[in-house]
Amino acid sequence: MKRAVLSVLVVEDHPTIARQLVDFLAGLGWQLDYAGNGRLAIDLATRNAYDVVLLDLNLPDLDGLQVCRAIKAGAPSKVPVLMLTARDAFEDKAQGFNEGADDYLTKPFDLREVALRCEALARRGVLHQRQELRVGPFTLLARERRACYRDTPLTLTRTGFDILSLLCREHPQPVARTALVQHLWGASPPGSDALKSHVYTLRKSLEAAAGRPLLTTILQLGYRLDLDAADDE
Repeated sequence: MKRAVLSVLVVEDHPTIARQLVDFLAGLGWQLDYAGNGRLAIDLATRNAYDVVLLDLNLPDLDGLQVCRAIKAGAPSKVPVLMLTARDAFEDKAQGFNEGADDYLTKPFDLREVALRCEALARRGVLHQRQELRVGPFTLLARERRACYRDTPLTLTRTGFDILSLLCREHPQPVARTALVQHLWGASPPGSDALKSHVYTLRKSLEAAAGRPLLTTILQLGYRLDLDAADDE
């Protein structure tokens, strides 16, 4: 059976372990990126789409749990994280899962098992991302990053799609500006007007499709989709 070609980010500061992981997985024909510290890992994971992130917990600059949180909040897709660590106590594993890890493997490990776990996580991620999100008149396809208002395809930027996805998932509750910033950019947000600009563009796209405003600004809080009148039309 032919193995799928995966795109994997390896986050490991120990040079020997990192080289073993990269060489073995590249030997399977997979596409590999490498980060030797937490800040580079967050930057890569929030700018690129990976099938799996292999994340060491003991990094020189940031704690791996902090890195996991930032990746989960800011990655362009819901990328699964496989934690690799020498911390083998139950409490350590529980904390890892509570911080967003999808799987946990203690050192020393068999490289073949790493590959098998990556493939299992990638399959799970694809099945999850193929599911449609339907909220009122909206249909969102996460894997294809496409959205429709009723039968009308929406013209959205990548960031606009991410904002709309979060607003739909949280509807009818509002989403705070701080939560949107964290979701979009993690620990490295751009200038203060960036979110406002993206929301403005999204608002215009939604209004063009619906013929009326759908995105409401809630002062001193954030934004909410106004779908009450459109849900049953």
